Amino acid sequence: MTEAHILEHAPLAERMRPHSLSEMVGQEHLLSSDALFLKQLAAGQVRSMLLWGPPGSGKTTLAFIIAHQLNCNFITLSAVFSGVKDIRNAAREAKDLWRGKRQKTILFVDEIHRFSKSQQDAFLPYVEDGTVTLIGATTENPSFEVIAPLRSRAKVVVLKPLTPHQIKSLLQRALADKERGMATFHPVIDDAILTHISEVCDGDARVALNLLEGLIMATPPDEAGNRVIDPESAREAIRRETLLYDKAGEEHYNLISALHKSLRGSDPDAALYWLVRMLSSGEDPLYVARRMIRFATEDVGNADPMALLIANQAMESYRFLGSPEGELALAQAAIYLACAPKSNAVYKAYGQANAEVAKTGARPVPFHLRNAPTRLMKALGYGREYLYPHDAPDGIVNQDYLPEGLSTRTFYRPKDAGYEEKIRKRLARWKALRQAKEKL
Repeated sequence: MTEAHILEHAPLAERMRPHSLSEMVGQEHLLSSDALFLKQLAAGQVRSMLLWGPPGSGKTTLAFIIAHQLNCNFITLSAVFSGVKDIRNAAREAKDLWRGKRQKTILFVDEIHRFSKSQQDAFLPYVEDGTVTLIGATTENPSFEVIAPLRSRAKVVVLKPLTPHQIKSLLQRALADKERGMATFHPVIDDAILTHISEVCDGDARVALNLLEGLIMATPPDEAGNRVIDPESAREAIRRETLLYDKAGEEHYNLISALHKSLRGSDPDAALYWLVRMLSSGEDPLYVARRMIRFATEDVGNADPMALLIANQAMESYRFLGSPEGELALAQAAIYLACAPKSNAVYKAYGQANAEVAKTGARPVPFHLRNAPTRLMKALGYGREYLYPHDAPDGIVNQDYLPEGLSTRTFYRPKDAGYEEKIRKRLARWKALRQAKEKL
């Protein structure tokens, strides 16, 4: 099977892949006439790099064009299917080509973040001695997913998601292209549908182009040979195919961060939006529920003790009902948490108590607080001089409950927020009572 035949049957996104920098859309910060990256490329000054950007932003395309423009041998590896043996074989091919034809090699590694740390180590000697110019593509933050020695030898180049306007221009180009695009199928599609595709594909050109192809190929030609796309059917098909979501990748953390910060910022509309984004994209609803329980203790705390109960009940409701009915309970909890008074006093108190224990170690329990179930323990003073609060008319006794040397420590400082204001006043009143009894 010839390469042309393979390309003919490839997805639209592959057929429309740019062959030159002039065909690329977006990434103006790299490819505009005054951009340093483009000037270095024009001068042939290309060093190893890590292309970091979202799916469909042009990482593979840019690597291919760089190799073509510099007349370099282009070897591709995928971290999903390759190992150290493949890296060594690629380096051997690069050395033989340099000795024979004095031609340099660009080694393109797709999803380089999927290589283990030891596998990434295997690139180091070949990048160090210039055997290959490494171009790694990753959707994940290289700071966390690529080993430091490799990062220090490769420049991180950030690619941005394409804008809806840029995506739409690619769709229009594909509709008009008779050789690689869809023009020969005579599609008739509303401009509003193109706009809709460009807005819901999250800056991913591959998703947008393949959505367009799917709509056209799913529409039979009419008597005139035209494929007239029905707007309502198109919108329903797009809704089912979009909202893709990588639950293990960076976007997972970006979305849960957006939800958490919207809750903390007391914005129920934004909180509901991010909740729906996560659920519609395939996130485990119980994960979202667990995070809202954490939020109830970290950011609401005793300002509204009901928040923790409602968050827990939302999780139990989802377990009982499942989807889609149970998702409404999660929505109710998210709105309640966003509208609740906020206090991080419990969160801060726990952190300070942790720090104190780490600093001062396991100090002995004061004798008056110790349990004394045996005669020997009573004889040793366990429980002696313990004051029983219920014996006091007001329930308050002048007694230390912290270890010796820590009696003045205060970890919990309630705020003037919601129910916590009542707690603050109550603690202040109890403190005043203890001080008064201390003077007696």
